Amino acid sequence: MIEDLWYKNAVIYCLSVGSFMDANGDGIGDFEGLERRLDYLLGLGVTAIWLHPFQPSPGRDHGYDVADYYGVDPRYGTLGDFVAFTHAAKQRGMRVLIDLVVNHTSDQHPWFQAARSDPNARTRDWYVWSKTKPPHADQGMVFPGVQKSTWTYDKEAEAWYFHRFYDFQPDLNTANPHVQAEILKIMGFWIQLGVSGFRMDAVPFVIAEKGPEVSGEPREQFELLRLFREFLQWRQGDAIILAEANVLPRQDLDYFGDDADRMHMMFNFQVNQALFYALASADSRPLVKALRKTWNRPPSGQWAIFLRNHDELDLGRLTEKQRQTVFDAFGPDPDMQLYGRGIRRRLAPMLGGDRRRIELAYSLMFTLPGTPVLRYGDEIGMGDDLSLPERDCARTPMQWSHEPQGGFTLSDRPDSPPIHEGAYAFAHVNAAAQRCAPESLLNWMERVIRMRKEVPEIGWGDFTTIETRDPSILALRYDWRNNSVLCLHNLAAEPREITFATGLDGDGRNLIDLLTGQRSLADDDGRHCVLLEGYGYRWYRVGGLDYLLRRSEI
Repeated sequence: MIEDLWYKNAVIYCLSVGSFMDANGDGIGDFEGLERRLDYLLGLGVTAIWLHPFQPSPGRDHGYDVADYYGVDPRYGTLGDFVAFTHAAKQRGMRVLIDLVVNHTSDQHPWFQAARSDPNARTRDWYVWSKTKPPHADQGMVFPGVQKSTWTYDKEAEAWYFHRFYDFQPDLNTANPHVQAEILKIMGFWIQLGVSGFRMDAVPFVIAEKGPEVSGEPREQFELLRLFREFLQWRQGDAIILAEANVLPRQDLDYFGDDADRMHMMFNFQVNQALFYALASADSRPLVKALRKTWNRPPSGQWAIFLRNHDELDLGRLTEKQRQTVFDAFGPDPDMQLYGRGIRRRLAPMLGGDRRRIELAYSLMFTLPGTPVLRYGDEIGMGDDLSLPERDCARTPMQWSHEPQGGFTLSDRPDSPPIHEGAYAFAHVNAAAQRCAPESLLNWMERVIRMRKEVPEIGWGDFTTIETRDPSILALRYDWRNNSVLCLHNLAAEPREITFATGLDGDGRNLIDLLTGQRSLADDDGRHCVLLEGYGYRWYRVGGLDYLLRRSEI
C-alpha cells in the first residue's frame, strides 16, 4: 500500500554521534550518550534519526574517510552499543538512517593499502588508476581553493589514483561488479542491525563513470541506483535511500526513476537555494519557480526539505546576482564564505538571532512540499564558531545546559569544545533553559513539529500556488484526500494586508489557523482578507470543523 510509505510524513533529525552527548567522560560523544537522549528527541517529535558516519576512520574528514565499513569507531562505542541504540530507538517508534559513504574510502582502508602495494591484489581494480597523469587532473575539484587536483601519484603503487574529494579519499571503482557486490553487503549488514535506510553520500559521483579517459560532462550509470533499490526491497521492504544529489531539475526523474525504481528520497537543493534567496530578497517568485520545476516525481518519491546541514550552504545553482544578494544578507564577511559558492554559518546567526525570521524560516521548511530534515541544535538556535576552519565552525557539540562544557561532557578537554563565548555560548543558548521557558524556540519547535505531523497533506498532497499579487507573500495550498491546507508566509519585514481566494468552492470560505485557532471567513465574493505581520506566517485548515468530520470517515 502506498500509504505505508513512512518517510512521506516523517520528521528527520540529523546528528553526529561524536558531537551529541558524551556518556563516558572522554570528551567525545558516543552511542551510550545518544541513547540517553532519545527521550529528548521523542519529546521534540522526531520520527527518524539520521547519523553521520560513525565507522572506524582516521577522522581527517569527519568520518567521511571510512577505514572499515563493518564496525563502529571505538571512540563512539561498540557494535553492541550501536544495536542497543537502534533497539531503544525502535522501542520509541523512531527509525534510524545512517550515512552510506561508498564513493570513496580512506587511503588507510585495508582495500586501498593492499591495492597500492601489489598490482595483482584482489582490490587493485576496486580503485581507479592511471599510469600517467591524466591531462584533466586539475579539473572537477569539489573543494576549489583547498583541493589542488583530482589525481595523485602514489610512489608505492607507481601509478596515479583518482579522488574526486581530498587526496586521502581514493575513489572506489563503482563500475566494478565486485565493488557493487560489496556495497550491497555493507547495506545488508547494517539493515540486519536495525537500520531503516541510508543517506547515500555524493550520489552523482558514485554512479559517474570514472577513469583517466573520462572528461567533460559526467556519464552516469543509473542502473546502479536500481540495483541498490532492488536489494533493499528484498532485504527490508520499508527501508529507503535518501540521495544527496545536487543536480538540475531536468535530471530529477533520472534519480527517482520514471517507475519509482531508483531513489526513494532526494534532498531538494534547488528549493533550498531559492528559499535562502527568498529570505534575503523578500521575493517569493524564484522560490515558486523552483518548486514548480522540482515537483515532477513519482507518487512514491519524496523530497527532503532542509535549511542547513553539516556542510556549507551551497549557492552554486543561483545566478551570480542572486548569490551575491544572499552573501550580502547572510555572509558578508569573506570568512563566512566557503569554496566561492557557499556560506559556512548556522541558521540563527545568519538571521541575526531574530526570532521572527528564525520562526519564518522554519515555518517555511515545515510547510514546503516534502519531508522536513532538522539539524541537531537548530531547535534551540545554536550558533557557530568562525575561528574553526572550513565546515568545522558549524559542527560544535550540542549545548544541553549551562553546566561546564554545556552539559555535553564531564571532560575538561572535549575533543571539540562547545561555544563558550558570545551571544550563542552555552550559558545563553541551551536545551535545559529553553525547556523551562514556555515561549522558547525549543518549545515553539515542539508545537510546530506536532502540528506538522497532523498535516499529512504537505507530505502527501499536490500543491497549488495562490495568487496574492504581492511577491513578498508565498501562498501554497495542499490538497489530499478531499482535504486542504493553506500556508501563508510574509517574507518582508513590514506588515502586509493581502486578499485572496482559496480556489475552492464551499469549504474555501472558512479557514481556521492551526497554530492559533483564529478564523478567517470569506466575503460575499469568496475572498479572504488577512493581515500578515512582518515575517508572519499562517497555517490554515480549509473548511474548519468539516475537516474533522471527513477525517473520521477515512
